[in-house]
Amino acid sequence: MTFPRENMIYRERHCPTEEEKLRCLIPAPKGYMTPFPWPKGRDYVHYANVPYKSLTIEKAVQNWVQFQGNVFKFPGGGTMFPQGADAYIDELASVIPIADGSIRTALDTGCGVASWGAYLMKRKVLAMSFAPRDNHEAQIQFALERGVPAIIGVLGSISLPYPSRAFDMAQCSRCLIPWTSNDGMYLMEVDRVLRPGGYWILSGPPINWKTYYKTWKRSKEDLQAEQRKIEELAKLLCWEKKYEKGDIAIWRKKENDESCRRKSANICESVDADDVWYKKMETCITPFPKVASANEVAGGDLKKFPARLFAVPPRIAKRLVPEVTVESYEEDNKLWKKHVNAYKRINKLIGTTRYRNVMDMNAGLGGFAAALESPKSWVMNVVPTIAKNTLGVIYERGLVGIYHDWCEAFSTYPRTYDLIHASGVFKLYQNTCKLEDILLEMDRILRPEGAVIFRDEVDVLNKVRKIAGGMRWDTKMMDHEDGPLVPEKILVAVKQYWVGSTGNSTADE
Repeated sequence: MTFPRENMIYRERHCPTEEEKLRCLIPAPKGYMTPFPWPKGRDYVHYANVPYKSLTIEKAVQNWVQFQGNVFKFPGGGTMFPQGADAYIDELASVIPIADGSIRTALDTGCGVASWGAYLMKRKVLAMSFAPRDNHEAQIQFALERGVPAIIGVLGSISLPYPSRAFDMAQCSRCLIPWTSNDGMYLMEVDRVLRPGGYWILSGPPINWKTYYKTWKRSKEDLQAEQRKIEELAKLLCWEKKYEKGDIAIWRKKENDESCRRKSANICESVDADDVWYKKMETCITPFPKVASANEVAGGDLKKFPARLFAVPPRIAKRLVPEVTVESYEEDNKLWKKHVNAYKRINKLIGTTRYRNVMDMNAGLGGFAAALESPKSWVMNVVPTIAKNTLGVIYERGLVGIYHDWCEAFSTYPRTYDLIHASGVFKLYQNTCKLEDILLEMDRILRPEGAVIFRDEVDVLNKVRKIAGGMRWDTKMMDHEDGPLVPEKILVAVKQYWVGSTGNSTADE
């Protein structure tokens, strides 16, 4: 309540100071159960895990979610796709090449319970969904409980925590974002993260305003003016309208600025469009990377997925990541294939549907996620803000991720990840923040009976092991797969299942 209401500032990230942090464990609610395995988990969630019924009442007509016994059912409906997410995606696919691997990464702004992202997965499209914590309660918790990539977030005053040119497709399905406000700043932010040649979908106001203006309780003139303004902004951004029918409009961003001579456009002067952590959004347009010819895709062309996963990303081919070469990238891939094979020998559940939501806390070039790639799981690749900025490379591989500072809480609800991978995290943060704060945050976001794999030097892991015992984790130290003489070790931990009592449970117990 202490934060300003304009531009949704009160719904942005606001982290406690060091003195305000709560150093305690968060118990699972009574009756907590392991989520349904994918793909059943896409459509069913245990009530005890996310005990919020308000959406079933408020969104019942729109087929978002139903309550049956002790289980929530998600029929795949949405405000703007009453015929179901599959039918909605089919209509998009009549314009956008979703089926051939050209479209792999997607962004859903104001996603609700993320049914769009959930139903894109069987088409091998990975959608990053976000929505704020608001009167709809735990939308993002529902999304993650279903096994869909999502974070708590909002388009407000701070840049989105993604690199430029990250997404092949972005959509707003009645997301209620005021696209024409602040001189089009929010559309400019979508443009920043949209890849040249990518698509933007708008379904909902003001599209089809002639049909809905009375339902929306707005005048024809107001809605017509809003749509006209969106069309003008799209033109300024070098987006070409490809489709408008019924409730849906689709634009495509030009592949370079050779075919789009911007007149009097306010181009951003910042030299780094990926430097966004806690940076204020600006009312300016991110320039296209330079091209040598009108046929070249700005920023580099990408292979179709799955070839894209191990192809050399353009940012590496163009030597835009310091100290990373084509050769070191290929070596990194070999190394992580070896590491992941070793992990699977240690824990037979890795690679199965038991570990659906996976997090890599220090993702590097995305080698761990690439080696693990499977329809059974997805990986949130976290690039720490104090590490080398490789997140653009991760998206060019067709993976998803986010910037984050591990001295702070992650933008998610408790118990939302099944497996956490932490390679070199504590070495990275050893002089920055307390080891126990990072471990407590890992415990918060890890599900009961979820697992953690640490890879670090033995003296660091001994400190981790000591604290982990107080957090009710079962731990086991392993030698590096190359033998006991390697100073780097592997620590495997499993979080015990326990529920809270009336007393507080702390990491000091």
